[in-house]
Amino acid sequence: MRIPAQSVCTAIRDDIVSGVFERGSRLTEEQLARRYGVSRVPVREALRTLESEGFVVTRRHAGACVAEPTEQEAADLLEMRMLLEPLGAARAAQRRTEAHLKVLRGLVRLGQERARRGQGEDLRSLGNWFHETLAQSCGSPGLTALLTQLRHKIAWMYAVEQPAAPVESWAEHGAIVDAVARGDAERARALTALHAERAAGAHRLRRTVRVRTSQHAVNTASGRN
Repeated sequence: MRIPAQSVCTAIRDDIVSGVFERGSRLTEEQLARRYGVSRVPVREALRTLESEGFVVTRRHAGACVAEPTEQEAADLLEMRMLLEPLGAARAAQRRTEAHLKVLRGLVRLGQERARRGQGEDLRSLGNWFHETLAQSCGSPGLTALLTQLRHKIAWMYAVEQPAAPVESWAEHGAIVDAVARGDAERARALTALHAERAAGAHRLRRTVRVRTSQHAVNTASGRN
């Protein structure tokens, strides 16, 4: 059975984000086909998709390589998220379904419960799930795809500290869902903008991988923040 290129693309992207493939390293079709047990055809298609997303670059004499974003490019991602997430929340207030609301409310209940108990690792995964569901509820496939891509790239480039006040953070999530449920687009937008701005301060560039500060790659290893 032919494995779709989308599945191969997801697998390669996950390995890039998790650091299996370091920034600047070569990605040969033969190597990837062997790793994932597929032919070169879906690998080739997957690499084209990942190049369009910015995870992969094609270099002369080297072929496909994991991209090496600059610090400015990394900072731009957080700024884009602070612009796009509020837009997504406003759209969600206008277009969400009852199924979306049910999931969002359930996640908020779980998040608030885990926050009171101090279960940090659970909160991280629940937070990711919350923002994925909120993005999906905006009713715009293009915007959902952009927000998903931003989350992947930010996870790749940044280590995220746990919120200093997780109970308050999940109270913000709850307020966003309340606004979305009422169909109040402007309040959903404003609350999400404030939440995204506060969350941005918890992001720290990963320093155990190479990040370009100019046109040349340098090793800035200094321990992960």
